[in-house]
Amino acid sequence: MLDHFQSEEQSEGGDGGRTSRSELHVVASSVSVPKRIVRLWEYRPLLISLVRKELSVKYKNSILGFVWSMLNPALTLVIYFVVFQLVLKNGIPQFAVYLLCGLVVWNFFSNAIMGATGSVVANAGIVKKVSFPREVLPLASVGSAMVFFFLQGIVLILALVIARDVPAFSYLPLLLFAFVDLMILSGALAVLLGALNVFYRDTQHLLEIVLMAWFWATPVVYPYQQIATPLMHHGLLFLDFINPMTAIVLTFQRVLYAKVSPMGTTHTVVHLLPANSVLWFAGQLSIVLVVSTILFLIALKIFGRMEGNFAEEL
Repeated sequence: MLDHFQSEEQSEGGDGGRTSRSELHVVASSVSVPKRIVRLWEYRPLLISLVRKELSVKYKNSILGFVWSMLNPALTLVIYFVVFQLVLKNGIPQFAVYLLCGLVVWNFFSNAIMGATGSVVANAGIVKKVSFPREVLPLASVGSAMVFFFLQGIVLILALVIARDVPAFSYLPLLLFAFVDLMILSGALAVLLGALNVFYRDTQHLLEIVLMAWFWATPVVYPYQQIATPLMHHGLLFLDFINPMTAIVLTFQRVLYAKVSPMGTTHTVVHLLPANSVLWFAGQLSIVLVVSTILFLIALKIFGRMEGNFAEEL
């Protein structure tokens, strides 16, 4: 939707001369949140085109192309296998697989919102000239990250086959639930941060720091129980689940890594994941789904209020 402007001119006489004064008023968008959702659906071909554009630009003139997206997690897998299983021997069996189960989820999340934050500013030219739902721009970054997620998922599946790690098939339906949560949460933050960065360009730089801290607050590298046990003793376990990524990452680990308390190399039990039922995980994911959906609707509302000034700021 194009910005709407109203201008007024006032003329004043004095000493035989005239001066004019022009005032510019920016009219905020009046499109409701439900209408915005409908328009996003109507413009889905544009969303798909933007995703393709992002992918083609990223790998332009690249010989290996999409293979690079698979080499990154593959190299990470090899490095962590050598460091933590052959050299340091941390006692967690198939630690590299455990790490990759959480890392592919985190990579999707961080790549989506990092790309989305600068998306409106990067496309200033079409934002000022073309009429379309501008929420499509940050959501295209989420779509691009989703493609990389599936490519890295291929590496994860190969790692599971090589390690002969059998998933927890009874928990398998939770993967789709967790992925939907991940998409909505990423989309909500993408739309919100994409709008904020237009007015506050420090947002993108601040986000890099926040994501670094957020990564270490999420049980990707270290076992969940390592943090949960001391928090539980002090009645503060809820603090760990304030982070919505915790439930999503734990679900992927529980389904794919599927080892709750395996024996370590020192013949001691290593507690890794919560030994809870499918219903417990579904309950945690349901909370994340509700919170993420509400956040997405709020993000659309805020985006709508701010986009009327995009042309002026860009």
